[in-house]
Amino acid sequence: MSLAGIAGFILSIGMAVDANILIFERTREEKKRGLAASSAIEEGFRRAWTSIRDSNISTLMSSLILYYFTSSFVKGFALTLGVGVLVSMFSAIFVTRTMLRVFIRK
Repeated sequence: MSLAGIAGFILSIGMAVDANILIFERTREEKKRGLAASSAIEEGFRRAWTSIRDSNISTLMSSLILYYFTSSFVKGFALTLGVGVLVSMFSAIFVTRTMLRVFIRK
């Protein structure tokens, strides 16, 4: 993997962490408002989703533009970033939500 690919990977990790922080903060705010844990999780995801969606879509659009209009060195960055953003979106939407639901039931 090239240095540009490593940079895209690191940026993808940062975006995944940011998405999870948004989810947990929104859930915590809903919990402070007095909602039950399961309701707070659902409302927290609902409120965080627009920010997560918008930031990931704009990053994906940027990575597509970089991939199609730049040299091979930057294409590695764009490809790694694009794949990482898609994986982090999947992780934030499905994996984190499922794990929280499982832990709340216990």
